[in-house]
Amino acid sequence: MTGRQGTFTPIPGAAPLWRQVLAQARMESRLMLRNGEQLLLAVVIPVIVLIGGVTAGEHLSLDLETAHPLVDIFTPGVIALAVMSTSFTSLAIATGFERRYGVIKRLGASPLPRSGLLAGKVGALLLVQLLQVIVIGGVGQLLGWTPEPEVLGVALAIAFGTAAFASLGLFVAGVFRAEATLAVANLIYLLLLAGGAVVLPLGAYGAFGDIVRWLPSGALGEAMRTAFIDGEVAWRDLGVLAVWAVVGTTLTARTFKWE
Repeated sequence: MTGRQGTFTPIPGAAPLWRQVLAQARMESRLMLRNGEQLLLAVVIPVIVLIGGVTAGEHLSLDLETAHPLVDIFTPGVIALAVMSTSFTSLAIATGFERRYGVIKRLGASPLPRSGLLAGKVGALLLVQLLQVIVIGGVGQLLGWTPEPEVLGVALAIAFGTAAFASLGLFVAGVFRAEATLAVANLIYLLLLAGGAVVLPLGAYGAFGDIVRWLPSGALGEAMRTAFIDGEVAWRDLGVLAVWAVVGTTLTARTFKWE
């Protein structure tokens, strides 16, 4: 007994763009989480900052001129820090070394268009940030955090913050050599962590707070705190992040080198 022979018609060509972007995002997120340095920036350091900040603040009676518990102040700020570390520092360093080893150049010649490649990188950031929010939020709740967030405000803060810092991270990665990108990205990260009003509110910086509110770090931190603490959408801070996203995207488009 013989079976009926089938005919197979090949369908040449690339997969739909959305499937290519999704596959690239999955690969990028796996590579990021498998890298010890990237995992350190994405999860370990923010968790240490959260635990250390809340614990030290309580022992030192840190006064931030607010009626809210310290954990309610620190947790949204640390989530903002995590978004910044992933979108800016991790992306800049990874992209810088991909340029050095020719990975970006080869991917740019694949069926995935260059715009799709960048979209895949941003998609990977959002996947990793989802993990960050879960982990940091869980640690915050163990420390006594009881959030009642404005979901739209949180989502917009993450989206606009990712757009602003990712564009700036790609700008840094596109103009510096890999080793210089590593140094510059980490230096900027440390400076913004210490004085960029991302973890602590603007009031903690005195008169300097009127300046750092216009930095992407200050705008992201305030947008996140407003959404989590006040239950509102911080439209002004989102506008600041949108401006930084436009500036970063323009600089990246004009200066980014694929090899």
